[in-house]
Amino acid sequence: MVKHVFWATVFALAAAMLQSTLLARLAVYRAVPDLVLGIIIYMAYMHGTMTGQLTGFFSGLVLDLLSAAPLGLNALIRTLIGAAAGLMKERFFLDPLFLPMALCAGATLFKALLLAGLHLLFTQGVPAYPLKEPALWVELVGNGLSAPLLFAFLKLFKNLLVDRGQSV
Repeated sequence: MVKHVFWATVFALAAAMLQSTLLARLAVYRAVPDLVLGIIIYMAYMHGTMTGQLTGFFSGLVLDLLSAAPLGLNALIRTLIGAAAGLMKERFFLDPLFLPMALCAGATLFKALLLAGLHLLFTQGVPAYPLKEPALWVELVGNGLSAPLLFAFLKLFKNLLVDRGQSV
């Protein structure tokens, strides 16, 4: 498990850098696909709740250190998302198209709900998605459309991210 979490965090760091540089230039309504979220969903679905939580925490910590967000905000949000996604482990057949799209779109909505709840508690320190603006919906579509490609890319590294006897 430690090896999987370590490599997933390395992939998350690379994805965070890609998001903040190249994909930021292609942003629509300042929204880019959240590749780190997709990595967390992939790891949680493949390994379960504990790996999802740990991957979410360390990936969120990487994002906290790279962004201007309050320290621990991304770690908290992504730990909860990893735990929730881990509950889906092997409940559905992992088809190459629809399940990754549904899982990543659902995780995006869950992230928005968690941020809205935290925004109610800590109005000044926690940003939330304004539902009247299209940024959330553009990110949701971007996450959904990028998920099959991201899952296919991560499957190329199954020796680092998935146990040998586990089906992918």
